[in-house]
This record gives sequence, structure tokens and C-alpha cells, in this order.
Amino acid sequence: MSNPFLKQVFNKDKTFRPKRKFEPGTQRFELHKRAQASLNAGLDLKLAVQLPTGEELNDWVAVHVVDFFNRINLIYGTISDGCTEQSCPIMSGGPKYEYRWQDEHKFRKPTALSAPRYMDLLMDWIEVQINNEDIFPTSVGTPFPKNFLQVVRKILSRLFRVFVHVYIHHFDRIAQMGSEAHVNTCYKHFYYFVKEFGLIDTKELEPLKEMTARMCH
Repeated sequence: MSNPFLKQVFNKDKTFRPKRKFEPGTQRFELHKRAQASLNAGLDLKLAVQLPTGEELNDWVAVHVVDFFNRINLIYGTISDGCTEQSCPIMSGGPKYEYRWQDEHKFRKPTALSAPRYMDLLMDWIEVQINNEDIFPTSVGTPFPKNFLQVVRKILSRLFRVFVHVYIHHFDRIAQMGSEAHVNTCYKHFYYFVKEFGLIDTKELEPLKEMTARMCH
């Protein structure tokens, strides 16, 4: 337990929110276990993301979206004390990229916010989606909505922005904590997954293009 990242992970106060769990005995739980097993076995990440034979795409995607939400949440949680209104008054990825927040309720127009405020709204917004049975049904046999992949694309492109901000503005903190390898693996897994199923527009991936070319090809 000397690894500071593991200490952070096991320190429950650091995580933003409770994890969404899959119910044991459900199809989704079995898929989750299968996805985890292939990762733990050290399977090439490019292969690990491929849809297993005979499985439904929406089920596979749902399992991964929840898992990425939990893991990216945790990554941001570990650096969040260094991401403040003062240090990050704008949610950005370097000087070229600024992300504005928009939702169906309070922020109907894209609004400039500080990074911590943006992250808070983002995590709340995703949590509402993945806990909504109409979007992410948990009962076997309940169909996914027709716009499921559309919703997922929006969730994943916004989660990608967390990577952008963390890598560009807080990478020294990650390196200092010794969790660089962990974050890189999580990023590669995420990247291969969205590429495999075409879930993020190429232009959204621009801010980390050079790093991705070094790391993922």
C-alpha cells in the first residue's frame, strides 16, 4: 500500500461519487466480469475492447461507459485538490481549447465555467444518465432506447475532456503521485474503445492527438 495512488483510490473521501454497480446474476454483470478478466489477463487493449462473439453491442457499450465513468471520476478525484477556481478559472485544454458547459436545465447556452465547476456539473450530469433506467436499463430483456448510442457519444466526448484537462494542466501532479502508468493505461483503454466503435468525432480528439499518436499506435 505504499503506492500513493492506491492510497488515494482506497480513501473513499477522494472519490466524487458512489460507483454505479452491476447487479450480480445479470447479463451486464457477467459482461463486466468478462471485460475485467481480459484486462487483468494483460490482453492487448486493442483486442480487449472488441465486441465478444454473440454479445449485444449496446450491452457491451453500457458496461464500458459505466466503467469509464467510475475510473475517470477517480482519476479526477485524485488531482481535484489541485484543480481550483484560482488555478483553473477556465475549463480548458491548453491555450487553444476551451470547453463551455451546456445542459437542458440551467445552462441552455454554452457557458464559460471554471474547471472544478465544469467537472462537478459533468459528473452529476453523467450520473443522472447512467442511473436512468430508460437510458441504461438494468433488467434483462428491457430494450435500450433508440437514441442510446447518441447519448453515449455525448457522455464519452465529455469524459474525454476530463483527460484533456488532466493531461495538459495536472500531469505533473499525476507524475508526482506515481500514477502516470495507471492513467495512461486507462486513457489507452478509453481511446481504443471509442475508436473501435466510432463513438467520438476525430475533431474532439485533436487536443491529445500528438500524445495519442505516441502512446496508442
